[in-house]
Amino acid sequence: MGTTHYIMEHDEEALRLDLKTGSEDLNRQALWAGIRPGMRVADVGCGSGKTTEFLHKLVQPHGTIVGIDASETRIGHATAHYGKQGIEFVRKDFYQPLVDLGTFDFIWVRFVLEYHRSKSLDIVDNLSNILNPGGILCLIDLDHNCLNHYGLPPRLELAIFGIMDALEKMHDFDPFTGRKLYSFLYDLGFEDITVDMGYHHLIYGTLNNVDAYNWTRKVEVAARNSGYPFHEYEGGFGEFLEEFKRFFADPRRFTYTPLIACRGRKPLT
Repeated sequence: MGTTHYIMEHDEEALRLDLKTGSEDLNRQALWAGIRPGMRVADVGCGSGKTTEFLHKLVQPHGTIVGIDASETRIGHATAHYGKQGIEFVRKDFYQPLVDLGTFDFIWVRFVLEYHRSKSLDIVDNLSNILNPGGILCLIDLDHNCLNHYGLPPRLELAIFGIMDALEKMHDFDPFTGRKLYSFLYDLGFEDITVDMGYHHLIYGTLNNVDAYNWTRKVEVAARNSGYPFHEYEGGFGEFLEEFKRFFADPRRFTYTPLIACRGRKPLT
């Protein structure tokens, strides 16, 4: 498939996605966006399938959902764990036309566009082609992603900013996707556009197991694969990783990540 290489690819990625997906946040975001019973929904970049199953519950009775992902591994996991009547998972490159899937009343795109910096608007435009007139497109992503920490040692701060810069330049990752979502829907002529802003990460005090696992995996996989040279550290990536773990385990540490949600309605004509 023609999509950009996924920088978080590793053997336990489906587990990481499952662990970090909270039903309370999903419920609030989806209801805010306008999901309702009876809709036909597309979950774009469905990953492990956990979100797809949750959204399926919100469109009952009579609603159906299609989970779409470019990863054969994740589609296999999703089908095995969450596939059932009313939930279908398909492997698709969403850079390409998706008209063979039919049309949808509601399209959900959460934590996807950040991995496709140069093609984000093209993806949204492509998805708009399979949205019914009057249908809702909901885009949710992070802003200033992984860059908001207080208490970082100077060399660790330099390395983190260097990693994110390398991911942006060499892997088409976008740490600032959230602030762009409104313009995507505006430029494509969507109506009734509404924006909501909150946080995805707010971490202080004692570190819980889910945040410890999620952030350690992020650093172990994405930072290692970023191409950044870690010239601040004589011991290279390994020394960087150990310093990050010490910082992140410190209850004095303060970390947050803004989350921006944007929904719009496709014009009837």
